Amino acid sequence: MASSSKQPGIAAKKSVLTPVMTLEGHQPYLVPGSEHEFKYIPYISYFPDSGKQIISGSYDKTIRRWDLREGKEIEEAREVCEDYIYGVGVSRDGQWVITAVGGVTGVLKVCEVETGIVRTFHDGLVIRCIDISADSMLLAGASLDGIRIWSLDTGKLLAGPFRFSGKFVDALGLSQDSRKLAVTSSDPESKQYLEVWDVQSQKLAVTRERSTTRSWLCLPVFFTTKDKFITPWAVFTSDDDITIHEYDASTLETVGDSFQGHTDIIRSLALSFDCVLLASASDDNTIKLWSFESHQLLASFDVQSPYSLILSPDSHQLAYTNLDEARIYVCDIPPNILASIGLARETSAHLAKLLDVCGPGILLI
Repeated sequence: MASSSKQPGIAAKKSVLTPVMTLEGHQPYLVPGSEHEFKYIPYISYFPDSGKQIISGSYDKTIRRWDLREGKEIEEAREVCEDYIYGVGVSRDGQWVITAVGGVTGVLKVCEVETGIVRTFHDGLVIRCIDISADSMLLAGASLDGIRIWSLDTGKLLAGPFRFSGKFVDALGLSQDSRKLAVTSSDPESKQYLEVWDVQSQKLAVTRERSTTRSWLCLPVFFTTKDKFITPWAVFTSDDDITIHEYDASTLETVGDSFQGHTDIIRSLALSFDCVLLASASDDNTIKLWSFESHQLLASFDVQSPYSLILSPDSHQLAYTNLDEARIYVCDIPPNILASIGLARETSAHLAKLLDVCGPGILLI
């Protein structure tokens, strides 16, 4: 087992993350089988245009786009759907917007941003999670009958369905070279599985399983290189979903130090495009920032019930939602935190270069 990292440092002192902008428009909603009203917004993603726009999807059956220069919704771009939203994402090159919508059945649609042309890639069982390859060439989507991979350019089905071990897929992520696919899945109230598939051969390469009492928890997973990925998923016990681990994709053995500091389950992760800054959101009511290279905890912010979070393309902003409100909060990352890991303001040319380097663009859970 790998050793644990405990390097909080003076910068890790708890503080308040003050929003510079609050985006409001999504509405509270009811879900089937429950009389409780929910408000949280599960899906948010930046457009890779220096962080000038965000797209969001909620179970209020709307997909909305936000102008961050004006601090308001672009109302003419709002999409009102007949069914629930299960995924929203933007490709790293900004060319494609992907949406997964479903009720009894579901559709997976891809919109070309420049032309507005929309194509349907899947019409069948509901796609419950998606991932877009780092080179913006491939789209992976998971439904109850398997995981499929399409070409974003042609819409052609290239691989799948991959028959995962659990009944439900919780999260999935393509490696940086798109040759591997990491998957977490679960059986209700019993087992959870962590798997890595070889995309070209469409064969299961390695798998682990564990017993759990909280199979409802969808733990994020995404690749950091072509051979490694990070997730709070602990191989031996679900009691350790408070620690972020990096795994070797060939062996599912942990690599290096873990990211320790949270005291309750981790809901969301975001990694900067240049693989320098890692952000995590937890039920311990904190959002934490880490140096990815050193695994050092840089800052811990008190945030009530954070749910999903994303980093802007230049890593200078963080946007998050929480379980109790239908709002998106946009915050500037403190300059001293950026300076501590050598992040200065990026020029547009350098930012464009970063879009082709390390790290997945989005995480949808």
